[in-house]
Amino acid sequence: MMDLKKNQKTKSSLDFNNLIRKHLSIQLSLDGFSFCIINKDEKQIEKLTHIDFEDHSATPDLLLKNVENVFKKDKALQKRYGSVNITHVNQLSTLVPKSLFDEARIRDYLKFSSKTYTNDYVVHDDLENHDMVNVYIPFVNVNNFFLERFGSFEYKHFSTVLVDKLLNTFKFSEHPHMFAHIGAHQFEIIVIAHDQLLFYNSFEYHTPEDFIYYVLFTAEQLSLNPETFELVLAGMITQEAELFKMAYRYIRKVSLLENRSEFKFPPNSKEETKRRHFTLLNQYS
Repeated sequence: MMDLKKNQKTKSSLDFNNLIRKHLSIQLSLDGFSFCIINKDEKQIEKLTHIDFEDHSATPDLLLKNVENVFKKDKALQKRYGSVNITHVNQLSTLVPKSLFDEARIRDYLKFSSKTYTNDYVVHDDLENHDMVNVYIPFVNVNNFFLERFGSFEYKHFSTVLVDKLLNTFKFSEHPHMFAHIGAHQFEIIVIAHDQLLFYNSFEYHTPEDFIYYVLFTAEQLSLNPETFELVLAGMITQEAELFKMAYRYIRKVSLLENRSEFKFPPNSKEETKRRHFTLLNQYS
């Protein structure tokens, strides 16, 4: 999706190395910035980088300053790529069945779940194979910065990638799966059964107790038995983490999401790193 002006020339100060056969994926949130470079011909991930932003209560204006600083410091981001895509991580999104979606009333879908303003730029992604759309507010000021740098690019909400990938991967599962995608200060719960999305929501958390409360409350609302449903954890999680130990205390079947990427990783790449960047690594296919 690209609602901004396409094919605008990038600034002359950039390094215009010929990287037409390479792809750049970026994922950004108020508290961090990640990117990877993919060699399309060799299906090889050549670089995978994450930068934490110190101020976790940042505003979109501060986010832009942080992103500008990242671009100044990393020469890999100062090149021209054959294709670029961006995902925005925030809680300003909601999934809507395609049969109920009316683009003329797009702002209405967010007003019950997010605080919005009259000048907010509201867009949507199509989940083409799953009869739903994702309505959200992107970081417009950062998109404009990317437009100056790259000329054209595609962008989505990160939950579009997350839900679409999980539905495609687990579509033949007959029993319910609950997925929790863990971030530094928020996590998403996705429940899938019989090729259907049963539940999606995003929650803030500060302690393992916060985390397990939302997991068990969601299970109760969906009549899922902690003895029988499977909880699969992705994002910033390891088997040694307190969140994993807390989940295992209350739920019988707990596992970590396996990497099923079609791309080759650099030598000595850790499964923990691949799991943390699940949505970033699945932006491009």
